[in-house]
Amino acid sequence: MAGPAILRALLFLLLLSLLPLSPARAGESNVLAIIVPPDFSARSLTAADISLIFLRKKLYWPNGKRMRPANLPTQHVLRKRFSQHVLGSLPEVQAEYWNELYFHGTSPPHVVNSQEAMVRYVADTAGAIGYVDACAADSRVKAVAWIDDDGVFHYSAPVISCN
Repeated sequence: MAGPAILRALLFLLLLSLLPLSPARAGESNVLAIIVPPDFSARSLTAADISLIFLRKKLYWPNGKRMRPANLPTQHVLRKRFSQHVLGSLPEVQAEYWNELYFHGTSPPHVVNSQEAMVRYVADTAGAIGYVDACAADSRVKAVAWIDDDGVFHYSAPVISCN
């Protein structure tokens, strides 16, 4: 029979497993910000526009500049959330879609390694568009839409706490 120390450890692990996965760490929110370069001047982007851009079905901005969407790595929690809410599936499921498009000459969005890299890429690349946690969006980029944890799009900045 298990001793009291083992039972306490098992109880602790059981209780720990019941805690929700931490959706937000210090300095993060549960809101994704869709970001563009600070000089972006096109009309507002709808959820449908953003989906078409990241599926590479819409390739040019109204001013004629090529759209340059960027993704976080496939396993990144924000990439998964963005893919589910905007594209309707997980990144792993999209592999077949991208294989087919690549065969026809269309590459998937550029991938950056971190939120900081995303902010730098979008700030420095003409026509770029990406996404980060709303708390990671700073003055180097312009947020044009926000997606809450329920997948609801907002076109004005929601109230968030970045700690």
